[in-house]
Amino acid sequence: MDRYQRQMMLPEIGVAGQQKLAAARVLVVGAGGLGATLLPQLVGAGVGFIRLCDDDEVALHNLHRQTLFTMQDIGYAKVERAQLALQQRNPEVELEAFRHALSGSDLPHILSDIDVVIDAADNFAVTYPLSDACLQASIPFISASVLGRQGYVGGFCGNAPSYRAVFPSLPSSAANCNTAGVMGPAVATLGAMQAQMALSVLLGLQPSPLGCVVNCDFVNWHFRQFRFDGAEEPEQAVPFIDQKQLAADDCVVELRGLEEAPESVAAKVERILPQALAQWQPPQDQRIVLVCASGIRAAKAAADLAQRGFTRLAILAARRP
Repeated sequence: MDRYQRQMMLPEIGVAGQQKLAAARVLVVGAGGLGATLLPQLVGAGVGFIRLCDDDEVALHNLHRQTLFTMQDIGYAKVERAQLALQQRNPEVELEAFRHALSGSDLPHILSDIDVVIDAADNFAVTYPLSDACLQASIPFISASVLGRQGYVGGFCGNAPSYRAVFPSLPSSAANCNTAGVMGPAVATLGAMQAQMALSVLLGLQPSPLGCVVNCDFVNWHFRQFRFDGAEEPEQAVPFIDQKQLAADDCVVELRGLEEAPESVAAKVERILPQALAQWQPPQDQRIVLVCASGIRAAKAAADLAQRGFTRLAILAARRP
């Protein structure tokens, strides 16, 4: 136990708390900027089992913020290089790596025997279905997002409301660090806060971070926290699905033009650009699956169709943003 001596000195941890961490099973989705900070923190703290899911490879432009990686990792799968680096830090921790993008049909398997889920993907097409699944399974869900020099981190589900209860609608823009930029220390700070929230949940520390969001503004140096314990779940939440979850009788609506997506997710689709949806007469007896790249356009289209009385809707993000 010498490795964990300094944290075991805390009365709220001690031997019993360290044993809780050793028995804990955590899912981390995303091995990028957030994951590069939170993963070493979890491994250093002695979390017994970590399942890591990411489908990306290390690139040179990652290294300013994804400090878990080095020049020698460029071109290799992030989950594989992260697994190697983390095992060198603490061989007592069991690490299970999944090299693929998380999708709806994966969730029952990927969430099996998991105590806490950490969303480090910073991708709304991942966050919403993960939160939906965690809400149904009563699994605590720690999610963060950062752009530029601003971000937030929050604890959802478990015994708290879900991500949708706080953020019922997707943003109007699909801006992310690839398109709008981000500073490495801002990402690292949010990732460290995710790790602290996850450890607090696993240890049962009070007050719980579940039901709490912390906004971090490194432009104006404002840090604000609010609780949402009493937030109500949306009455109708449009689910995210993946290609494997399409049904034969779905009405698949491709919102991207041929230039953007010459091939869609199914052999038979209706191509309707968002600006033409108002004139479209949807079928009454089919589920309408709205397809775009990030889910942003599909979510807006779903909201418009819901106002027209259509409730059998789903969103399919066909490609990572």
